[in-house]
Amino acid sequence: MLSISAEAEAAGLHPGQALADAQAILPGVDLVPEDPAGDARALERLALWAMRFTPLVGVAGEDGLLLDITGVEHLFGGEAALFEEVLGRLRGRGLTARGAVAGRAGTALALVRAGAGGMIPPGQEAAAVAPLSLAALRLAPALVAALHGLGLRDVGSLAEQPRAGLVRRFGSGLARALDEALGVAERPISPIRPPPEMAVARDFADPVVTREGIEAALDGLLADLCHALAQAGRGARRLMLRAERVDGEVQEIAIGTGLPARDPAHLARLFHGKLEILAPDCGFERLALAALATDPMGSAQDSLTQSGRTARREDLAQLLDRLSQRLSVWRLAPRASHWPERAVQRVGAFEAVSVPEGWAARHRPVRLLHRPLYISAVALLPDAPPSLLRIGRQAHRVVRAEGPERVEPEWWRDRTGRKLRDYYRVELASGARLWVCRGGLAEPGEEPRWVLHGHLP
Repeated sequence: MLSISAEAEAAGLHPGQALADAQAILPGVDLVPEDPAGDARALERLALWAMRFTPLVGVAGEDGLLLDITGVEHLFGGEAALFEEVLGRLRGRGLTARGAVAGRAGTALALVRAGAGGMIPPGQEAAAVAPLSLAALRLAPALVAALHGLGLRDVGSLAEQPRAGLVRRFGSGLARALDEALGVAERPISPIRPPPEMAVARDFADPVVTREGIEAALDGLLADLCHALAQAGRGARRLMLRAERVDGEVQEIAIGTGLPARDPAHLARLFHGKLEILAPDCGFERLALAALATDPMGSAQDSLTQSGRTARREDLAQLLDRLSQRLSVWRLAPRASHWPERAVQRVGAFEAVSVPEGWAARHRPVRLLHRPLYISAVALLPDAPPSLLRIGRQAHRVVRAEGPERVEPEWWRDRTGRKLRDYYRVELASGARLWVCRGGLAEPGEEPRWVLHGHLP
């Protein structure tokens, strides 16, 4: 058995016990199959829920969370009050949790893993972890057995050994784990979400269930956040709405803008189109709005002197913002390549575009075929334009043609042996204008290969 409940432990069961022994002691024990993926998802949801206390929350192993409460403890009445509130809320959700507060994340984690916890005064990290068993370091079982064979059974006795000898015999991983537990080395926290640049939140005594209530709360949050953005002279580029249900479920909605924005009405329109995915169920007890990315933005006074062109640009930006919440919005930009399918690329709708010199000197189709169509052609001479094209089962007479335009492979990015192309602009008797190419030079006794690559205007 990997884990047991408090009731099973009181009956005499313990983790690691054989299943047959456990059923002999407690015949009515309920068995639940192991579900590592489900446990990981549950821990991630719990980490999102814990972001109500601090924006820096990381997952530690398979069953732990690390919360960096530096600078936020005063919002809850101090470290002790915050510690009790976190554990109390977890107990209220029916979870059995153990916690510790220390100056270093590694120290707090070692205390919890060893079954201890509590508040550790600054500077007392080494003394607090010294009596702990080596299980606090989460070492490999073989390594723990080797250390036990040397008479080292707790963190304090291990810390007294010469560090160079430990590293030489057992590797640097043991020294790193020991230093983190003693508070000598910092254990980094990888946040489950990037910390926001600005954030506002509201807690509700009565859970919010209706769409109207959610929209009203969101409007208030947007007003507060946009005011803070205006005070800082910045505009939001990406916003995240985090809705926390009474049962602990956390739901998130994100929006982005092409240009920095802090107009509450505009941002509300972007959110309102996505609120339908929220499932309040028993109600939301907390809504938090975070600006994940911001850019500098002029003051409202600047808008009094802006030109009509600038105003139209902002109107276009708001239109594209609304479209981008449901569609992929992009623009084409030139790229330094003479190979046709590489000559353009997709960029953001508001990304600056520069045109390489000579990029548009030659006439090309406005749009290339996504999959070039293989065709057959008749040409009087090896390098002459085609006089007849066969597309599918139909033959088309060519009345006008220009070319060839020879395109050599780009040796710095193409595979070895790629053939050159000769492109022709042709007009058919039907009036259609096509862009066709012949791949490679025709070898004696070999039929050249022709491709339809695009339609000309």
